[in-house]
Amino acid sequence: MVIVLLLSVVRAADAAPDFGPNVLIFDQNSSAADIKSQCDAIYATQERNEFGSERNAILFKPGSYQAVVKVGFYTQVYGLGMLPDDVTITGEVHSDARRSQNSGCLNFWRGCENLAIVPTSGTDQWTVSQAAPLRRVHVKGSLSLFDNGWTSGGFMADSIVDDRIIPGSQQQWFSRNSQWSTWTNGVWNMVFMGCVKPPDGTWPEKPYTSVEKTPVIAEKPFLYVDSAGNYSVFVPALRKDSTGVTWADGKPAGKSIPLDQFYLAHADKDTAASINTALGAGKNLLLTPGVYHLDGPIKVTRADTVVLGLGMATLNPQNGTSAMEIADVSGVRIACVLFDAGTTSSPVLLQVGESGSTQSHADDPTILYDIFCRIGGGSPGAAKTAVVINSCDVIGDHAWLWRADHGAGAGWESNPSTNGLIVNGNNVTYYGLFVEHFEEYQTVWNGENGRTYFYQSEMPYDPPTQDDWKNGSVKGWASYKVADNVKTHGAWGMGIYCVFNKDNIYCDNAVEAPKSPGVQFHNVLTFRLSGATENSGINSVVNGTGNPATKAVPKSLVLEYPAAQ
Repeated sequence: MVIVLLLSVVRAADAAPDFGPNVLIFDQNSSAADIKSQCDAIYATQERNEFGSERNAILFKPGSYQAVVKVGFYTQVYGLGMLPDDVTITGEVHSDARRSQNSGCLNFWRGCENLAIVPTSGTDQWTVSQAAPLRRVHVKGSLSLFDNGWTSGGFMADSIVDDRIIPGSQQQWFSRNSQWSTWTNGVWNMVFMGCVKPPDGTWPEKPYTSVEKTPVIAEKPFLYVDSAGNYSVFVPALRKDSTGVTWADGKPAGKSIPLDQFYLAHADKDTAASINTALGAGKNLLLTPGVYHLDGPIKVTRADTVVLGLGMATLNPQNGTSAMEIADVSGVRIACVLFDAGTTSSPVLLQVGESGSTQSHADDPTILYDIFCRIGGGSPGAAKTAVVINSCDVIGDHAWLWRADHGAGAGWESNPSTNGLIVNGNNVTYYGLFVEHFEEYQTVWNGENGRTYFYQSEMPYDPPTQDDWKNGSVKGWASYKVADNVKTHGAWGMGIYCVFNKDNIYCDNAVEAPKSPGVQFHNVLTFRLSGATENSGINSVVNGTGNPATKAVPKSLVLEYPAAQ
């Protein structure tokens, strides 16, 4: 009887949790042929599936594998070890741009994390743009970020590349707490924070902004399997003034949460009500891959709740509500969720804290990782604002907030959305913030002591006329707006671009902010990209400072604002 019971325990531990049909799990018993056939089948669907409903996660248990894993849309590849080197793939984890003449400018919504790659060619290929993070990856060779065409990414954190990184045509890139042997070049806006060996050179000779230490961050929670076959989610501890990766010297600091403390949600059967019931009972939440059509918001009310999405799990509000609301509590972690607006306009897709929140959460901040919002593109969609942060001390670690400029339902009247991000809380920090194409300010910062490290933004392509796109007598709407009453604010490494489809469209300022010694901007770029118009552009960089960006002279730089006296 004792032997039978022990065998039952082992078998229960070895059994995979119910992650649903869109999750593949490979182990050391998986043949190379089986890995190839199953991964290739996913890629056959996802290579060109920019606005499809399919979602996939590919998980590798600890061990060594021979594989070339091609990563298309809505596909994420994860190692299930405690350390990246616990899962080693010899071959490649590969994102290319052959579907569009080598341009990776549309290679969105995919990811890779928590594994080691030994590229057989010596170089791993990761041709991506927005919403395609690399996290906790160890490339035992070189890493190429382009495919001999344009790319417009990207984000990397807590990663090591043993040899060189080749950005190639990457227009912008944000690297945090990572290291490599050599970084070979840059185009417009490359920001390095807490990196061991940032490239030599500074603005304006090189497009590099380097910040020595990351002020405060806890790395993204991740799923792993222990030696007994038990699944847990590891929640890394908060670090302050950090440099380099968390795992170089072994297991990082943090805590493990057994998977039985998570509610495993499934898009084909769960509703907002069933998810909220589980959250209300004290469960954390794991969103298995799929598109969740919600008749109301998911409500996170308990401090230190973890919400972890797999395979670009997508929340789609149906009735004009928000998709998720987080109470003004400490220590919530929301990781890797795609918020996709419904056809009935929502006031906001993701709200953090109630209006008027003032409580300090400095010792245990809420952190948002890989938050992707989409208004239109897959179908007509509408939302007044993508993300509103009311709580104080929130940390954002990578976001792409996107009003669609192409796809189904993309047009000035078809996918209306006013703002991408509104920050009302104090002491909010964002690392790697991408906000694009909203119809007024892309980002509005009302809280005190806000900080942004790396900002990438395109203004809307589609204002019908200048009269339709004016803020009173001011032409256009600045991309980045700091409220007039704010006394302290800082931003480092900002790239703000315009492409206007109609002639005679201008924006007077890329950035508007109070003229105060405590409000400072470092290394701000504007660029007038090619378009169908002759007469259009950005008239100044910050508050009337900086040259125009026009067809004749498309780029303008401001190194410091206000300028040093």
